[in-house]
Amino acid sequence: MSDARPQRTGRTKMVAVAAGAVFLGVCAIQNDLKSESGPPQPAAAQASPSASASPAASAATSAKPSTSPSPTKPASLGSSPPLRIRIGTIGVDAPFVGLGLNANGILDVPSATNRNLAGWYEDGVTPGARGNAIVLGHVDTKLGPAVFWGLGSLKAGDEVAIDRADGKTAKFSVDSVESFPKNAFPDDRVYGKTPDAQLRLITCGGVYDKKRKDYLDNVVVFAHYTGAS
Repeated sequence: MSDARPQRTGRTKMVAVAAGAVFLGVCAIQNDLKSESGPPQPAAAQASPSASASPAASAATSAKPSTSPSPTKPASLGSSPPLRIRIGTIGVDAPFVGLGLNANGILDVPSATNRNLAGWYEDGVTPGARGNAIVLGHVDTKLGPAVFWGLGSLKAGDEVAIDRADGKTAKFSVDSVESFPKNAFPDDRVYGKTPDAQLRLITCGGVYDKKRKDYLDNVVVFAHYTGAS
């Protein structure tokens, strides 16, 4: 991206940056783990060894996330920072750290020294508010499996709960879990505007390239808001 281009801020700037670059940092510090099987992958990737070579192949075998309000859509919440994310089916119970963009428009990532830490794009939508809330976490670090190690094993209907600073817990239902090559990441599907409150959970996945010391894909969970407690 040329430095001469107009400067963008917030979600607009983030969307303008190639997603592969935005989330490269989530996987850049990965280590060769003793486990050869790697983290769980979405069902579509498991069913087809070549799925990570084609975003179309991955998307075709998964349900598309909701892009319009459901008939029973609950009213979205106001803006309030998230404090903790809980995903019972994969044993996630972790605090949040706010993340911003660096001078190059690349999203920062949670500290690699804490394996149980999720990050959220704090200049964007807060979980439970109308629009897309962006949450990411390491799949592993040099210390071993991290907070989103099991993300690829989630299924449609699984619940994600996010505790917020206003005392409310925003609840989301998983629509689909998909894997996309970093060099063909579907920016619009992941970051595009939505008429209701939705959530995107992002980490690394696919084949781990030992020479590059990096995973080749990003795993994305698409989820919609179902209410608060």
